Amino acid sequence: MRFFSRGPAGVKKTGMFIGGRDIGLAMDMLDAAKKAMSPPFEISVMADPSGAFTTAAALVACVERELKKHFNQDYKNCKAVVFGGTGPVGLATAVIAAQQGTDTTIVDHFSIDTALELAAEMKKRYGVDLKATTAASDADKARLLSTADVVFCTAKAGVQVLSASVLEDARNLKVAGDVNAVAPLGIEGLELMHDGEPLKFATNAPDAVGIGALAVGNIKYKLQQALLKETLESDKAVYLDFRNAFDGARKLV
Repeated sequence: MRFFSRGPAGVKKTGMFIGGRDIGLAMDMLDAAKKAMSPPFEISVMADPSGAFTTAAALVACVERELKKHFNQDYKNCKAVVFGGTGPVGLATAVIAAQQGTDTTIVDHFSIDTALELAAEMKKRYGVDLKATTAASDADKARLLSTADVVFCTAKAGVQVLSASVLEDARNLKVAGDVNAVAPLGIEGLELMHDGEPLKFATNAPDAVGIGALAVGNIKYKLQQALLKETLESDKAVYLDFRNAFDGARKLV
């Protein structure tokens, strides 16, 4: 037997937030919560584990904006590399980008097995085909960068992923985005507030531009507030994940 302390109208004022670090588990919890509701007693639920969904959505939307602005191009027929691609933000970024038609590679610093396992899991869950690799050395990174149109740096804070010497190997690079706000930043020469400024050391891709962590963070903050507001003000229950986050981020940029 279930007891409800409020009627359906009162229940609408309640929302549930799913955090944690495992994006797959968060999505499973979101699905379980939705199935457990007893209409008309339904509450809205939002999943954003480690802030990964809103960060990834903001990052991918910001890069998409610069692709269109500077190159009159969308994600289709683009090759993207996600450094730190096996973490929560990296995986969410890779899935969102792949869903837009991008040829996307996730990169783990140490383990090819980890990258392959997670790529297979994302295929099973979301039907996206992610390539997987490892890049422990600058030579590995340069090889990946040499054919990339887009680079997403989502490695842990305080780790420089792309040095000036590695950036020199970029030939097709158009836009690079970094979410690391702790020095040293993820991409050498890219500053926190850069929002479409030229990449300083990409000398063989002179038109390439970059987006810094605080520029991404500005959109992420607005996005998270908008989604939380939606859970509490919607006339009917909503269930929000990274796909809703990306739709919202596109509107904000």
